[in-house]
Amino acid sequence: MARIVAFGEIMARLSPPGHERFQQAMPGTIDVTFAGAEASIAASIAYMGGDAAFVTALPQHAIGDACIANMKSMGIDTQHILRTADGRLGIYFFEMGANQRASQVIYDRDGSSVAMTTADRYDWTGILREAEWFIVSGITPAISRNAAEVTRTAIAHANRLGVKVAVDMNYRSKLWQWSPPLKPRELATQTMRALMPMVDLFIGGREDAVEMLGIPDIGSDPDSLHSIAKQIARQFPRMSLVAMTRREGLSANHNNFGGMLYQAANDEACFAPLVDDRPGMYEIHNIVDRLGAGDAFTAGLIHALTASNLQSPASAVAFATAAGCLAHAIEGDFNYVSAAEIEALMHGDSSGRVKR
Repeated sequence: MARIVAFGEIMARLSPPGHERFQQAMPGTIDVTFAGAEASIAASIAYMGGDAAFVTALPQHAIGDACIANMKSMGIDTQHILRTADGRLGIYFFEMGANQRASQVIYDRDGSSVAMTTADRYDWTGILREAEWFIVSGITPAISRNAAEVTRTAIAHANRLGVKVAVDMNYRSKLWQWSPPLKPRELATQTMRALMPMVDLFIGGREDAVEMLGIPDIGSDPDSLHSIAKQIARQFPRMSLVAMTRREGLSANHNNFGGMLYQAANDEACFAPLVDDRPGMYEIHNIVDRLGAGDAFTAGLIHALTASNLQSPASAVAFATAAGCLAHAIEGDFNYVSAAEIEALMHGDSSGRVKR
């Protein structure tokens, strides 16, 4: 079984019940879960039966203990999480949108433990021992200059140890504030382009490529995404694979979702789902929670690329896209969906009928 290691920040997610707005719910009842892109990826891989480890820094107190217990309950290996006397657990507040009212995210994560803990505190050789993939995102480098340096150091160690590196870009315009007077997009582009020469697999949407790598925005149709992926691979020769999600947001409750996997070696792009052998999209009419869908896509892709029966590009992107689709039906950021459920959708079982 392939060992997968993810590094990043995990936070407390605070959400009003249902579709209430912040001012309706507070003061009052609010739902608390744990969330973070890289942790969500590790959780999904572990829930599918994979060997996934998550690395971060957390404060030494009872909430940090609860966070680790939650990850362990998903099957995540937490042995390399650092506990610190300094710093805090980051928080984000999430207000669920509905119909034409958009969802809202408010971050409260300055001074978190992972933002402050330096690269030399982590035993990267031990952390990456026997790993096949190392996963980071474009979110953690956005939270502080130190976190960006830790990410760079970790990727360099992975390269030295022969561990493949995947970066899920995840551009967050509300972050990237740590180097004024640079604007968020400028800082993101400068930081992430410096990491890309060390990366084997790019994962993101069209907007991520445009905002973080400065790739010209030529559209979101399949031919345009193929062209964007080719440009990314040409600029960064180490990169053998480029995966991109496709999303059409018709309302807060209705999105269409698809995926693409590009192979640089043969300039071939595979799309999922296919409708009459042409690139199509899953129609998701009643979204339960769309946060974490991209993380589920990434987890599904890495799982497929390390599974003997799913390694072909067409199968890998089909599995990843089905995983991302199903994540829209799960509350919270973690994708509580099994590999068997994903394969069922991948092979056309989209009825949602009761399993008896």
